[in-house]
Amino acid sequence: SVPGTKVELTVSCRNLLDMDTFSKSDPVVVLFVQVSGSSEWKEFGRTEVIDNTLNPDFVRKFVLDYYFEEKQNLRFDVPPGSHSAFFGAQDFLGQAFVALGEVIGSQRGRLERPLTGVPGKRCGTILLLAEELSNCRDIVTMQLCANKLDKKDFFGKSDPFLVFYRSNEDGTFTICHKTEVVKNTLNPVWQPFTIPVRALCNGDYDRTVKIDVYDWDRDGSHDFIGEFATSYRELSRAQSQFTVYEVLNPRKKCKKKKYVNSGTVTLLSFSVESEFTFVDYIRGGTQLNFTVAIDFTASNGLPSQPTSLHYASPYQLSAYALALKAVGEIIQDYDSDKLFPAYGFGAKVPPDGKISHQFPLNNNVENPSCAGIEGVLESYLQSLRTVQLYGPTNFAPVINQVAGTAAQVTDGSQYHVLLIITDGVISDMLQTKEAIVTASSLPMSIIIVGVGPAEFEAMEELDGDEVRLSSRGRYAERDIVQFVPFRDYVDDSGNEVLSMARLAKDVLAEIPEQLLSYMKTRDIKPRRADPE
Repeated sequence: SVPGTKVELTVSCRNLLDMDTFSKSDPVVVLFVQVSGSSEWKEFGRTEVIDNTLNPDFVRKFVLDYYFEEKQNLRFDVPPGSHSAFFGAQDFLGQAFVALGEVIGSQRGRLERPLTGVPGKRCGTILLLAEELSNCRDIVTMQLCANKLDKKDFFGKSDPFLVFYRSNEDGTFTICHKTEVVKNTLNPVWQPFTIPVRALCNGDYDRTVKIDVYDWDRDGSHDFIGEFATSYRELSRAQSQFTVYEVLNPRKKCKKKKYVNSGTVTLLSFSVESEFTFVDYIRGGTQLNFTVAIDFTASNGLPSQPTSLHYASPYQLSAYALALKAVGEIIQDYDSDKLFPAYGFGAKVPPDGKISHQFPLNNNVENPSCAGIEGVLESYLQSLRTVQLYGPTNFAPVINQVAGTAAQVTDGSQYHVLLIITDGVISDMLQTKEAIVTASSLPMSIIIVGVGPAEFEAMEELDGDEVRLSSRGRYAERDIVQFVPFRDYVDDSGNEVLSMARLAKDVLAEIPEQLLSYMKTRDIKPRRADPE
């Protein structure tokens, strides 16, 4: 099937085990996906935590790529809530195994499975709903306020929030958004929020969107104030005028003759923008330019010794060559000229033995580009024979060099990816941070593959996934660095092909997002691809 078929899974649980002595459990569901061709499970994501309930309906969805020809095994774990990052077996509420194809193949895409895993106890069930997402990529931003809502709290006013539901093909409703709670008011103004159109109505503009108004209560038993219904089409009319909805409580309406409503909700603003994808830009002609920088410092060990990270036996490429090949072979598909500038750093270079932090591997200062990944590999092996491994390990010169090139064309037609392969012992951390912070406003990304046994704390810091990278008080505008340790991908079975495919996949995983974040902050739209 075509990659890009996206399936959205909605998760609910019923009759969960009650573990909390004082109140009901605070459940969360964690989804693990089995890595294809292995028995390894990898966390894919988790729902939000819902306090104090045994029958949660989670808002946060899992969106999976669905491949008809693959068996995509999923495992859902229900730990006892957010309080424990690593949950012990004693608190476990159960788990369920299911293949994505089973959910999609079930009647109406709904599957209910018993949760198991707590001996001698009934753990309740997990309900999964799979809906193929229409390819509607519009994103809506709207803001609502309410007036004169019913007072629900004995002391003080209500604490109102809204819950949005989209209707499914079969007439049932699926929760798709909750606003924040505005405390102690009957006239709340909620913050503007953004939601994909497909989440609101699955691309069907006339499908009912139901909105419930609740009064928040600490114990989780929120009071229902009232409801109203609309549709995407009706909401979108608010672009030209305010739309006011009456909030009705059916129970009150039946009981009280004089009942008018439980307040009103006004749609203050509504705007739509289109969300572009990585593929849109690539099809619109954005070129990825791939540059390689390889660590030739003495800490790698003498290339002629089998203990060296640069050592290549007749039977086995070095870790450097393997990493270069794995990443390069995928990225070269997006680079039309297949010419890759390739540099070494940290060596004494002939003829005069000067230390260089950006010498061309092909020894051609005028044109450091090599033809294809094979050309880069050849030049790399050639350089190992002619230069003397030395030091220090400076990243900044080669980062600044690529940044200089990236700065010349910033209209979105060119995007640069620098691959640095290193043993991770960095000497110019401060200069490198400065270089990356500067580069973060340019159309470029940096991939670092760490080879060898070192502790790579410095590389993790540059990666900036946990803490946004900063230098002298300036923060990186976007996260542009992705680091992976090579050793995580060398499996004992010696299945090099599979492990290198995993390496490439992980290293390149963040590039599309990083490219999109550059285009978005610069408001660059993809050029229309010529009709085929």
